Amino acid sequence: MSSSSAFFILFTFFSLFVLPSSSSLVFPLTHSFSSTQFNSTHHLLKSTTTHSATRLRHHRHRHRQVSLPLNPGSDYTLSFSLGAQTISLYMDTGSDVVWLPCHPFDCILCEGKFNPKAIPSPGPINLTSALPVTCKSPACSAVHSSLPSSDLCSIAKCPLEDIEISDCKKYSCPPFYYAYGDGSFIAKLYSDELSIPMSSPSLILRNFTFGCAHSALGEPIGVAGFGRGRLSLPAQLANSSPEIGNYFSYCLVSHSFDATRVHRPSPLILGRYTVDEKMKQMKTYNDDYAYTPMLENPKHPYFYSVGLEAVSIGKTKIPAPASLRRVDGGGNGGMVVDSGTTFTMLPLKFYETVVKEFDRRVGPVYKRANRVEEGTGLNPCYYLDTGSVMSGSNVPQLLLHFGGNSSVVMPRRNYFYEFVDDEKVKRRVGCVMLMNGGDEKESGPAGILGNYFQQGFEVVYDLEKKQVGFARRKCASLWDNLNQH
Repeated sequence: MSSSSAFFILFTFFSLFVLPSSSSLVFPLTHSFSSTQFNSTHHLLKSTTTHSATRLRHHRHRHRQVSLPLNPGSDYTLSFSLGAQTISLYMDTGSDVVWLPCHPFDCILCEGKFNPKAIPSPGPINLTSALPVTCKSPACSAVHSSLPSSDLCSIAKCPLEDIEISDCKKYSCPPFYYAYGDGSFIAKLYSDELSIPMSSPSLILRNFTFGCAHSALGEPIGVAGFGRGRLSLPAQLANSSPEIGNYFSYCLVSHSFDATRVHRPSPLILGRYTVDEKMKQMKTYNDDYAYTPMLENPKHPYFYSVGLEAVSIGKTKIPAPASLRRVDGGGNGGMVVDSGTTFTMLPLKFYETVVKEFDRRVGPVYKRANRVEEGTGLNPCYYLDTGSVMSGSNVPQLLLHFGGNSSVVMPRRNYFYEFVDDEKVKRRVGCVMLMNGGDEKESGPAGILGNYFQQGFEVVYDLEKKQVGFARRKCASLWDNLNQH
């Protein structure tokens, strides 16, 4: 296979940074938000809350799935290049497959699903050197929910006598189908050479496996799955470079749904980076991570599930139900740390207890904005021009208490979104950024830690120690610091 046709990781607008004296790569994540796609803040929030709820439902009721791109404007993208062709994909820790649209590509009901200015290279691409994955490949079984290779080769029309002697190398892995809340796609598995220019020589994956979709419904953008499954990007990197694939982190720049506030990309870091004395002395950096163990999920092994023990509103600590603290033998429960969902979601009764305590503290000071709640899907919301706005003392602190005796103090802007309500008369409004996740007795994960709560933190996924860590960061400064190296 010639190097000119291999599958290279590059980026559209920014360079890939290789940090000296450490085995790590730093990539830019670009937020796909664009306010021009929405006619009001209500429209933006309503669209995002609806898609967050849909994603949770399908995490629960699908045997497995890849990403649900939430809506135009709430995801983080990175860009790959296949030879001379560049393709932008959503980065998603809630899925474990890399897939992309390929020529010829028929996408039904995809008009207006993304903003071309925010995602300049949506594809599709032409495959020039990739080879189909065979029905005997473990990757084929993995993408088909561990279906035996004999069954898959039978579907691929391999003759019985060849199946019996395991001689079906000429038969390709059958296409796989995924359905989302508002879309679906069909893809086939291919492999190609993935080359990442680290130093000399480059890091090369000889058989990088990915899905190639020729038809989709409402899903025009592909996905780079970062979940725990064998076909995710980190897992495939770990096969040849464990120091890079088994440890990654990202730091999402705070945006408050306002593209004008984002002046730097969000760094995605594969591997451990070296912290020098200059970085240690900066006020924007601390090495105090709050780690919590990953919970194993027998039904959804690709999830990054953690245990949420309690939530504190001010000095009131509210214990979480058992469904959030652990995952049972049927794969139900736990909280999924998910870069592909915007809002944080809690099971109904626990959600009601948390927001009731919040309202007990805030309700006497600010008037409830009922019309805003109806228009956005968020609850509770308040008119901030009816109380003391500047001090912030009327909005209580929120803490998340995870398993492993680790607690994370949330910045106010992560859980209380302030904006100008421009539906009729302009008024300053604040809404709690939590959502009702439904009955905790439903199957699947009990809750989701969405990317809005993750803003302003370096979120670490340590796959060797099986733990997730959180550390407060100024993510734009972290990007600059790593860039300088």
